[in-house]
Amino acid sequence: MKVKICGITTFEDALFAADCGADALGFVLYPPSKRFVSPCVVAQIVRALPPFVLSVGVFAQESAHEVCALAKQAGVQLLQLHNAALFDSSYPLPTLKVARIASKDDVAALNSADFVLCDTFCESFGGAGLRLPLDFFAGIDCSRMILAGGLTPDNVAEVTEMGFYGVDVSSGVESSAGKKDHKKVQDFIKNAKTL
Repeated sequence: MKVKICGITTFEDALFAADCGADALGFVLYPPSKRFVSPCVVAQIVRALPPFVLSVGVFAQESAHEVCALAKQAGVQLLQLHNAALFDSSYPLPTLKVARIASKDDVAALNSADFVLCDTFCESFGGAGLRLPLDFFAGIDCSRMILAGGLTPDNVAEVTEMGFYGVDVSSGVESSAGKKDHKKVQDFIKNAKTL
């Protein structure tokens, strides 16, 4: 299972997560977020990452033009788009759509050909640490889905046998907003990758 540690704000947290086996690191480039990090800082971190660790820029309400400009400045490799209005734009980088899930019907309506990050629906962008009910995914092919929302080192093992492509965590491995708890990061990655 692939693991993305999101809401990275420091060089130290980024390298620790990478050393623990994170497949991807998420950098929030949405200024109102408590986990916002400037594109200049992201660029410095991204340049120091080891090979094969994917850098992901997380965007919410920026225009397509702003997304492209910020992504170029930050040097990220993948664009994670939380705003449906951004999905149809043409970007020079690969994109990952975020589906804000409120019911099992929302899951059933997803296009199984697309990779998608499934997060809990809430008024703000991001899942706010709220957990998606796993029964929403019963009988669904989850092989192109990345599960987010309310995951922690203690509960991530519950999803490892459901066939998700990956998991995404932010607040579930933090000591405070934007600051990762290294023991939680280590345990989360270990538990997610243990079948």
